[in-house]
Amino acid sequence: MPTSANSNHPSRPEDLIGRLNSAHTPILEARRCSSVVSILSSAAAAQDGGGGNREFHESVLIQSAAAIGSFACGLDEGVKAVLDAGAFPLLMSLISHLNEKVVDAGARSLKLIYQSKLAPKYDFLQEKNMEFLLSLLNSKNENVTSLGASIITHSCQTAAEQQALSGAGVIKRLVCLLGGSINQKDASLESLAAMVKENAEVASKFMGPENGRALGVVIELMKDKYPRTRLLASMCLISIRNTSTSYLQDLGIKNALVLVLLELLDDPGQVGDEAPFVLSGLVTEKEDMQKIAFDANVINKLWEHLTEGSFQTKRLQGIFLALSDLCSKLECCRDRLLDLQVLHIVTEALAHDSAEVRAAACIFLKNVSRSVKNLSAGQFMNEAIAVPLVQLLCDSSTFVQVAALGAISNVVVNFMARKSVFMECGGVKQLVQLTKSMESAIRVNAVWALKNLAFHLSNRCKEEILLELTSTTLVSLINDPEASVQEQALGLIRNLVDGTLNSIDCVFGEDGELLHAIGRQLRRSTSKVEVQIQGMYALSNVASENELHKEAVMNQLLLQASDDKETLLVKFLQSSDSRLRTATLWAIINLTYPGSPNTCRLVNKLWDASIVSQLKNMVNDPCLDVKLRARTAIGQLMIYGDAST
Repeated sequence: MPTSANSNHPSRPEDLIGRLNSAHTPILEARRCSSVVSILSSAAAAQDGGGGNREFHESVLIQSAAAIGSFACGLDEGVKAVLDAGAFPLLMSLISHLNEKVVDAGARSLKLIYQSKLAPKYDFLQEKNMEFLLSLLNSKNENVTSLGASIITHSCQTAAEQQALSGAGVIKRLVCLLGGSINQKDASLESLAAMVKENAEVASKFMGPENGRALGVVIELMKDKYPRTRLLASMCLISIRNTSTSYLQDLGIKNALVLVLLELLDDPGQVGDEAPFVLSGLVTEKEDMQKIAFDANVINKLWEHLTEGSFQTKRLQGIFLALSDLCSKLECCRDRLLDLQVLHIVTEALAHDSAEVRAAACIFLKNVSRSVKNLSAGQFMNEAIAVPLVQLLCDSSTFVQVAALGAISNVVVNFMARKSVFMECGGVKQLVQLTKSMESAIRVNAVWALKNLAFHLSNRCKEEILLELTSTTLVSLINDPEASVQEQALGLIRNLVDGTLNSIDCVFGEDGELLHAIGRQLRRSTSKVEVQIQGMYALSNVASENELHKEAVMNQLLLQASDDKETLLVKFLQSSDSRLRTATLWAIINLTYPGSPNTCRLVNKLWDASIVSQLKNMVNDPCLDVKLRARTAIGQLMIYGDAST
């Protein structure tokens, strides 16, 4: 008779099976964790021997591992409960068990855990860990080899890890697994995609002669009878193609990838949920692939799925992201979507229960609104779109707020007459509030949206922005610790002062606080060139108006830079960045525009500061824009004579 187990635990495998069945009942998180701990205790008692009945204890180990796997299956909260209960190291120890069935049960559960983003990251850079991984990949057990591949898929994220795996011979082993069972094929394809992602060296090794016909095998697997294998083969090829412009440029391969993914969009299960994301990876930032997809009617297919309505949240998110990438460059794609009346579905998605769907809808709206002609026609600036976008600025998810700000930044680039729609629904107040966020991504996108809103805006609307924003907040944004925020803040000021004398007076007021803040930022040695460019254009716009403004700008430009004996003006004219040279020349042109009463005095100041000799050196600048502006500036200066004579 076997010795009885502790009374707190089941003494028979049948009792444990009853508990496993209850694991599928929805329960509170605390009870879920308690159940996991109880099962773990049973497994631990069995592993310790507990009385010498090996067959009994191995049975409990197998069923305990299965129970733990049932908690982890498909639910992140279940995986969290398993990990918090300390199950992971126990399961790992089962991989070294002498009983093959115990090993298999442990491997199955670990594979389920590694399907979650919460699974522990594996450190490939430690030698003992790499040895253990290789032992998994070389195992004769199908689930163990698949576990090894799953660990790679989950944890291989850096170039150093990709190189380490490649150097250890992992590619060759994964290629061998492509000829194994369906589970091994799928796990290997997914791992190879992770290993070659954005790593041309590893991709080159995969395609090298030492791996035989590996690429040809993956291409053939796009025709496999199993939909998931076709999807993963496509994903692997896309990962290879995206590492270098020289890989997989054959038109036949491109067309095949589009057609396979087009077919997989119809899959009713997980493959159909994931297919839009893989399609997105194929076409993102690639105009040639977007055109092929457009010609294959992919947009219409995705539209049909949108109109069907009821499917997984993940699929809806993927469809919006795929459509977003498809219309990121080509006007024909945007036109097709607008012809299909997609905007009314987008407005519904902006209020979806899922934060991921709301964000994806915003990203789509950002890309489809890149169409200048449709922006001008007022397609996007109406209450149906503006109101839900403004509401999303208060969303509980930061990434949704950032996505909404990105959409707003594009939508508000519009003609003056329609911008009031956005302002009337409280958009300005919300944007200004977000410029004070602790999250830099929110701050920069909020200021960016305000900058675009201020572009060609009426003075009345500019005043409304400034009433909310205040010069104190603008000074704070100019001095923000993030260079990207500084750049957008100066761009906002540039747009606010672009126009009439009233707009400049409204921004700068009487004390010149903002003007001094711009000057200080430009004189800092640590300022990024993009910040300097926007600052110079802001000063250039101010210099286009009255004598008081011109004098104030001249005084800022003739101050010495903090790291140089040269004046700010000379330093920027000598910049290696042609954009900054151009912006500085525009400031000089506006300062010396003929007809102003004090222009002659300002010209003399430029002569005294040795600016003219620098301008003469720029008439043959390699940049055409710089060359033309330099000649214009010199022409204006010469109207008032050569001060050197």
